[in-house]
Amino acid sequence: MCAHVLVAEDDEMQAELIRRSLLQEGHSATVVHDGAAALDAVRRHRPDLVVLDLMLPVIDGLGVCRVLRRDEDIPVLMLTARSAEEDILLGLELGADDYMTKPYSPRELMARIRTVLRRSGRTALDPERREGRTVRAAGISVDPARHKVLCDGRPVECTPGEYEILLAMAGEPERVFSRRQLLQCTRGIDRASTERAIDVHIMNLRKKIEADPRSPVRLLTVFGVGYKLSGDRG
Repeated sequence: MCAHVLVAEDDEMQAELIRRSLLQEGHSATVVHDGAAALDAVRRHRPDLVVLDLMLPVIDGLGVCRVLRRDEDIPVLMLTARSAEEDILLGLELGADDYMTKPYSPRELMARIRTVLRRSGRTALDPERREGRTVRAAGISVDPARHKVLCDGRPVECTPGEYEILLAMAGEPERVFSRRQLLQCTRGIDRASTERAIDVHIMNLRKKIEADPRSPVRLLTVFGVGYKLSGDRG
């Protein structure tokens, strides 16, 4: 399935390279070069995904991401020349679904875009996921066929990374998952240097599924090991 991708990149050569790569992949693309134009393009074009440079003029990428997460439900892949972990984690905490640090290969970027689109439900699901059964634990219901999450019967909006974590944990309630295992569910085992990003996902999930995120009863920490989803409420 083709997707419409908004590329927000102030480096015109980089933006054109991304645009050409997207067209070769069968997608369509809109290119803008500052954050204000990015937000305007989102409203006008309703893209399936935003490739968002962190260092945009007018409104920076973090500011754009903050507005998108407040007003929209569009996957965001963040591009950054900053390799500092705190900058990356801030982007993830604001709701970015994935990130790449510069320099990167266009081939890897296209692979990441395919992954984010698939996990967000913006492209056809893999056959095994389309036929997947609903899993339930701790009052959480995850329906892979419809890509929906319910908590005590109410819908829960999740980023693709949060969804993958819940799907894995609800399928095996009471199993303790390490950060590395959860990272493999969301982005691949070769991204071990970003294991702290899992803590951000867990923090955000607790805000969505716990009555008191500071005293969780569903999504529990197993100190020194990782996290588990309690099966007591399933």
